[in-house]
Amino acid sequence: MTNTNRLDAAAALSDDDLLVRLERLASGCRASTAELIAHLAELARRKNNRGEGEGALFKHCTQVLKLSEAATFNRLAAANAARKFPMILDMLADGAINLTTVRVLAGVLTEENHASILREATGKTKDEVSRIKARVEPKPDVPTSVQKVPAPHASQLVDAGAPDDATEPDSPGAAVPNPTRASAPAATPPPPRPVVEPLAPARYKVQFTVDEETYERLRHVQDLMRREVASGDAGVIFARALVLLEQQAEKKAFSATTRLRPTRPTKPGSRTVPANVERQVWTRDGGRCAFIGRSGMRCSARSFLEFHHREPHALGGPATVENIALRCRAHNAYESELLFGRFAPAADREWVPEVR
Repeated sequence: MTNTNRLDAAAALSDDDLLVRLERLASGCRASTAELIAHLAELARRKNNRGEGEGALFKHCTQVLKLSEAATFNRLAAANAARKFPMILDMLADGAINLTTVRVLAGVLTEENHASILREATGKTKDEVSRIKARVEPKPDVPTSVQKVPAPHASQLVDAGAPDDATEPDSPGAAVPNPTRASAPAATPPPPRPVVEPLAPARYKVQFTVDEETYERLRHVQDLMRREVASGDAGVIFARALVLLEQQAEKKAFSATTRLRPTRPTKPGSRTVPANVERQVWTRDGGRCAFIGRSGMRCSARSFLEFHHREPHALGGPATVENIALRCRAHNAYESELLFGRFAPAADREWVPEVR
């Protein structure tokens, strides 16, 4: 089947059939992945890939099996773990855990704890799994430091933003050479992802890069606050500044305040949601999109939230606590389309990923 035929076949499906088909494909993909990992584990044991020309198993996967470097790293890490703990294969096949979960936890799994840890990790996100790892294998706090970053080389600019799992399994942490990307023209690179890493229960490592102006502002604040923060610890200053920024952001997002005043009545027909309604709705919905799908699953989005009229304003829906609910951009547009049909301004909004 050609690519065009595949697209035509997908386009011919009804909305419900498309969703059912995707579930079947995802289920088959999980089963195939588990089978692939089982076979990779056996290939690693036999080492008979050497007869095919590539001596290293990693190279065999990328050059012979045509897997990407990141996909190879994840699958070899899972294969190595599955040889010790076979229950991983069943959990991968039924979707209880995924490859990222296995990669994150592989180093802390033992014969005694693997069953309980893997069950605890079922259905968890990468951040949640990282917290489990930090609890099982806590690390000490990193020392506070502010260092000047050297100017990046052209080849580094091309590789900026590479997936953090694209590393050679035989040398943990070492970047896998990528001649194709390294030789590409140094176009504007995507920004590198900031580091937020759990070190131990309730302790996190946060790492990012700032410009000269921000650096000077940090030094200035450190000098001003020496009486309160004698060490000048940037982490303490960052935490205090974040509290102030959080208050400003909450005030803008849902009119948060510690000094309640009588709310001015809105004009008849106005789309404005009163501040007291915004606060009550935000608290009721927990600062999270309140859309619940047909399967009973609630949306998990906490960014780009909007105050949604359950009964549309255009149809006379009032701006009351009962009629207003939090929606992410996608679900606000979706519910509008269900009532009024698809229209470009809502459907074509640019999606912006969350930075974690």
